[in-house]
Amino acid sequence: MPSSDRKDGYRFGTRAVHAGQRPDPTTGAIMTPVFQTSTYVQPELGRHLGYEYARTQNPTREALEANVADLEDGRFGVACASGMAALDTIMKLFSAGDHVVSGEGVYGGSYRLLDRVYSRLGIELTFVDSSDTAAIEAAIRPNTRLVHIETPTNPMMQITDIAAAAEVAHRAGALLSVDNTFASPYNQRPLNLGADIVLHSTTKYINGHSDVIGGMIVVRDEALHDRLRFLQNAAGPVPGPWDCWLALRGTKTLHLRMQAHNENGQRVAEWLEHHPAVESVYYPGLPSHPQHALARRQMAGFTGMISIELGSKERAKRMLERVRVFSLAESLGGVESLIGHPATMTHASIPAERRQRMGITDGLVRLSCGVEDADDLIEDLDRALSGE
Repeated sequence: MPSSDRKDGYRFGTRAVHAGQRPDPTTGAIMTPVFQTSTYVQPELGRHLGYEYARTQNPTREALEANVADLEDGRFGVACASGMAALDTIMKLFSAGDHVVSGEGVYGGSYRLLDRVYSRLGIELTFVDSSDTAAIEAAIRPNTRLVHIETPTNPMMQITDIAAAAEVAHRAGALLSVDNTFASPYNQRPLNLGADIVLHSTTKYINGHSDVIGGMIVVRDEALHDRLRFLQNAAGPVPGPWDCWLALRGTKTLHLRMQAHNENGQRVAEWLEHHPAVESVYYPGLPSHPQHALARRQMAGFTGMISIELGSKERAKRMLERVRVFSLAESLGGVESLIGHPATMTHASIPAERRQRMGITDGLVRLSCGVEDADDLIEDLDRALSGE
């Protein structure tokens, strides 16, 4: 593991099942109830039972926040209505005139939020290749307040040295936030490598069943948590209790699902690397990946995410329309395998020139390997690539 698998004497799998939860004190229910309420009765004026209004507090949401925070080796979780709401909440920590350095290889929606919303509100932005620590350092200004990275990057699977990025950010008096959606806390824990903030689209691996939209922020610093909690309550980007319950159900099998995702991703990537129709395979678990050594150093596994270059949009289209087990759809991290075309789907909001420079060509295809039998996934891809 990239860090100790134990916390408070318990290993990751045990924590995934139990952290942040206890049997309901009223009924003894082993599962955290769905507290589907908007408000709470107060026994007398000026005294409540710990809960006043559901935008501010909800026991189901609190259980999810505590659970994911524990899995990230953090202290505090702040749940949001989506991964984009989580990034939006983080950005609200800053003011017009502040400067943010962002990796250019972030999810297309993250790029859109930063470039087309926060730049208009006076936040200065610089996008860099975050896999190059020197590029991050060169982008730092006196007014830099945040360095934001995603590793592995989406969809090119580049790896950023989290510890080195943290050193650069902290030397400048800035925070480091890491989008850990692709890796999941099972494979990577950025707080242990020096990050100040970790965020997730819990829609993806955390929930794992393609039936929830959600986001999460995890921190260790209490003062930073208090600022984020204020923003959560003031702006109200909270998930509903049912969505929190579903995501909490998902975390209970995170360690089991990630083992399968990691194994399937590795097997499929190794097979694709030798297929004559595939020009390039982008997967950090392959020794041929230029940052394989770094990935091994800061990750415990390499996930089910793979990108491949087929050389043209026509070849990509033929493959995408021939798969049977893989489903053509956006998103990732579910138990079912998905396949997509980043240039026209997840990253369509990024300008074409920048996409090309980043390697997001019209021939690039992104795979999210689920937990099906790996032989079936390989046979499906072979049939699609061979045109049978």
